[in-house]
Amino acid sequence: MRSAVPASSLPFFSKNMPSFSLSDRSELLRETWIQKEGYPYAFDPTACAACGGACCTGESGYIWVRYDEMNAIADFLELDLEDFGRMYLRKVKHRYSLTEKEISQGDFACIFFDAQQKRCTIYPVRPRQCRTYPFWETFKSNEEEVRNECPGIV
Repeated sequence: MRSAVPASSLPFFSKNMPSFSLSDRSELLRETWIQKEGYPYAFDPTACAACGGACCTGESGYIWVRYDEMNAIADFLELDLEDFGRMYLRKVKHRYSLTEKEISQGDFACIFFDAQQKRCTIYPVRPRQCRTYPFWETFKSNEEEVRNECPGIV
């Protein structure tokens, strides 16, 4: 068993290092919060790590994708657009939505949500709908709903 090395013996340790109070730490955390004009709340993206993907799972719905997003996702997956469409899209009237997978009775997830790792497998090219969450127009007047869905609302 290795013995612990006292911090004071480490070359980067200094007795003159500033200490942070609880309020200082809270202020540093607040700096990561995202706020958008017109929304009565802010979003703490650090909450995503502990969330488990609540924004990617739940009751069935639509994950809208535009043509440029379809191309970006297809390129990211190294698929041609036709194969991507056949495998991952459903047509809803004049629009397209990513397909979903049922993960339990009545509980669905985006087809690109990895339930084991609790993350999006196409994160760098995720659709605008995903990139703008939780700042959706519908939540401007329904803060309670977004608070129930997203633990990052502050």
